[in-house]
Amino acid sequence: MMNVTINRLAPLMLGAILLAGCAKPPAEQIDAAEKALKEAQMSGAATYTAQEYAKLEASLTAMKKEVTDQDGKFALFRDYGKAEQLAASAKADGERVKADAVKKKEEAKAGALQAQQVAQEAVKSSVELVASAPVGKDRAALEAIKNDVEALKASLNQIQLAIDKEDYPAAQTQAKAIHDKGQAVSAELQNALAKVGKGKPSAHKKK
Repeated sequence: MMNVTINRLAPLMLGAILLAGCAKPPAEQIDAAEKALKEAQMSGAATYTAQEYAKLEASLTAMKKEVTDQDGKFALFRDYGKAEQLAASAKADGERVKADAVKKKEEAKAGALQAQQVAQEAVKSSVELVASAPVGKDRAALEAIKNDVEALKASLNQIQLAIDKEDYPAAQTQAKAIHDKGQAVSAELQNALAKVGKGKPSAHKKK
């Protein structure tokens, strides 16, 4: 009687063991981790938190490799526990990296707007100096400087275009270049004006 009972239960027990042994990949956790990576990327993490984003990508790669390794094992020996841990860790890291990227992006935006204002002021100063410059013998030199100033005015649009595209690092780089060029042009004009002033004959007092 006992043997009959064991014989009847054996298939059920074997089925339960096989069912328990057929572990499946943590699909939900994997999807959440991949979503966190994508959102971090869309927030600008690759630009503003490049090192942390690279680590996040490496974590996702390790997670996928672990899943692949387990998939290659015999069903009874598969264990996706480590993959699940990696997925949970990647999700948390992705959310943190996204938050950091958003913060740094806002800081970069503020820096770009400030740099744009400084560049505009530098160009404005150059324009005013050109307008007040007397036309002396060196007309060609003055015209060359005027052309430089006009080019600077036109290049201010490049800063705004970069800001509109939310490429704030490029906007700051462009603004700095314009500011430096504007300063150089202003210095050149001031030197030229100083030479003109020195070259003027001094007025004699009337007796």
